[in-house]
Amino acid sequence: MHKGSILTYISVFAIIGLIILSGCKRKYTPKPRGYFRIDLPEKKYQKLDSFYPYKFEYPEYAIIKRDSSSVSEKYWINIEYPDLNGKIHISYKAINNNLSQILEDTRKLVYKHTIKADAINEKMFIKPEKKVYGILYEIEGNAASPMQFFLTDSTHNYLRGALYFNVEPNKDSLAPVLDFVKEDIIVLIESFEWR
Repeated sequence: MHKGSILTYISVFAIIGLIILSGCKRKYTPKPRGYFRIDLPEKKYQKLDSFYPYKFEYPEYAIIKRDSSSVSEKYWINIEYPDLNGKIHISYKAINNNLSQILEDTRKLVYKHTIKADAINEKMFIKPEKKVYGILYEIEGNAASPMQFFLTDSTHNYLRGALYFNVEPNKDSLAPVLDFVKEDIIVLIESFEWR
């Protein structure tokens, strides 16, 4: 090979290299991850008023089913959201001079989520005219149960609710659904009465 043809090859490769390197100056910005759009139903409520020792309003697009788990007790139910792939587990206990122990057990169950939680916010509900007292716990972050609550009359009855979705916890993708179901939980709490 000639010295001139070697210089020509080097010159061509140098020019191609400069073109490639100069074309890479544009900054790349990754697009945020997208999630499927969820069509949420219109808010409408109905009353649960049967043989249970409690009654409340729940959404028409939800289904009440008796809890069939192995630890289930007589008045335990699930409020299922088939289109949202979630449910609120409702458990009931009669109080037998053990309210402080029941409340401590509830607190422990809520605060088990601190490993995955960014924060746990508490909102008190007090309705002395109906003898309903309770706390709504909002568990922020990627916790398995993003919302829990309890209601009691402080002498005879205690009810606990815990919201779960049958998906991997992801606060960003669940945010619209969680806000939607939170409204239903607040309606449940505000309409709640003991029998």
